[in-house]
Amino acid sequence: MPRRLRIDFVSDISCPWCIIGLRGLEIALERLKDEWGDTVEADIHFQPFELNPAMAPEGENIVEHIGRKYGATPEQSAANRANIRERAASVGFTMAMADNARIYNSFDAHRLLHWAEMEGRQAALKHALFDSYFTRGEDISNHDVLVAAVSRAGLDADEARAILSSDRYATEVREAERLWQGRGIQSVPAIVIDNRYLISGGQPPESFEQALRQIAAEPAAA
Repeated sequence: MPRRLRIDFVSDISCPWCIIGLRGLEIALERLKDEWGDTVEADIHFQPFELNPAMAPEGENIVEHIGRKYGATPEQSAANRANIRERAASVGFTMAMADNARIYNSFDAHRLLHWAEMEGRQAALKHALFDSYFTRGEDISNHDVLVAAVSRAGLDADEARAILSSDRYATEVREAERLWQGRGIQSVPAIVIDNRYLISGGQPPESFEQALRQIAAEPAAA
């Protein structure tokens, strides 16, 4: 019987280090597949976290937001974005973050991700949403943008519109957010494996590979 690793990936769509960390994890799993074969299976669940739950509907300019929230100067912000673009490129993701980029509320995106998990397409939608925001520079609070991402992920667009026009899954997302915050998650990405091991931040594939090999070698929790 294969050793199953449950991986809870706590993250937000508007977090650049989250897609960097996700790609690092995926590359590590791909590298280990030849070694493990069918003896280890990884089951990834994406959990909600909002970096900016009180963000206004129109969003906020990224340079102004980073300056207000973290005290970074425009020069520091630009240097940080350049570093993020380089790190993203190293794991095969195109990060197009310009000075006029904006931060948006991501709650509706998390509601759709909750639904997508039940439909077996959560990972596909997660990637489509990261692509919408970071590569295409789109407003991920806009329902048309969200529905387009849903379609690219192979999900039903009409059902997505019905969800977005209601408050469906709002309670479930809020409860999940409180659950992970109650477990001490205050920053993302936070990758929790088998409810026992925590890997924090947008780690490179090599770090994930080393950690996964060590964890998989240990007996599963009872």
